[in-house]
Amino acid sequence: MTFEVLTMGRVGVDIYPDQVGVPLEDVTSFGKYLGGSPTNVAVAAARHGRRSAVITRTGDDPFGRFVHQALQGFGVDDRYITPVDGLPTPVTFCEIFPPDDFPLYFYRLPTAPDLQIRADELDLDAIAAADIFWVTGTGLSEEPSRSATMAALKARGGHGTTVLDLDYRPMFWPSREEARQHIRAAVDLVDVAVGNLEECDVAIGERDPQRAAAALREAGVDFAIVKQGPDGVLGVRGEESVVVPPVPVDVVNGLGAGDAFGGALCHGLLSGWDVERILRFANAAGAVVAGRLACADAMPTSDELEKVLEGAA
Repeated sequence: MTFEVLTMGRVGVDIYPDQVGVPLEDVTSFGKYLGGSPTNVAVAAARHGRRSAVITRTGDDPFGRFVHQALQGFGVDDRYITPVDGLPTPVTFCEIFPPDDFPLYFYRLPTAPDLQIRADELDLDAIAAADIFWVTGTGLSEEPSRSATMAALKARGGHGTTVLDLDYRPMFWPSREEARQHIRAAVDLVDVAVGNLEECDVAIGERDPQRAAAALREAGVDFAIVKQGPDGVLGVRGEESVVVPPVPVDVVNGLGAGDAFGGALCHGLLSGWDVERILRFANAAGAVVAGRLACADAMPTSDELEKVLEGAA
């Protein structure tokens, strides 16, 4: 099977409190959800009817089995997910303080199974054949995942569209300088780069949106996407340069918005849309998920997003 969207990287189980606005020490009950940014992107793409799959690894444990069950339920192919003996499937707790405070607590020590992806175990033919291949900066933070990610990027051979979610999370890196070194190397191998101002600064040394987009383009990126928070999203591709404002939403949990944006971005790219339509569609997806508690479970369909966009017109 040739996949329309094939993602690679982090997976885990998100443990979200049922009590909003309550610190974790006082929470009395939780919900369990599929998590991990590239995993959520694959789910989001599947919600738009795209054939998607994830390359990752879990623990050989009940939470690992849950990952397989959840992905199968979402219609995402799980054939490239293998267990790692001796490491638990990661869990991530969050606190929910809307509208803009969502502390995350990652349980991924001494390392995570998804950082044990090895280059010699990759199906490079499937990676090369995918219409869109999506990787993240976190996958570059540690070996052997770093070498596997770079091998996968090099295997693309110019086919389809390769996307790098800059995805800088300082707790996964020994230093900002090391993150810049490895993320910058990956930028040279991709067609699309997506990141916020902080992530652009780490990857390319620019915080100003226009300069960041220009620097990404100069590095060989065809489509540079710079998220500017309340100032919207800048997209630059060829002669197109567009800033699209955010879609207003009463935020419940902002943690899955970027992954919903990513899945919608993939759908727009595969549909051949122009920059403005892609970004408006992706912004709407992010807003819908920000207004819901979960991440993967909250991903909207294309029909839902078209109705949001009609209402915003």
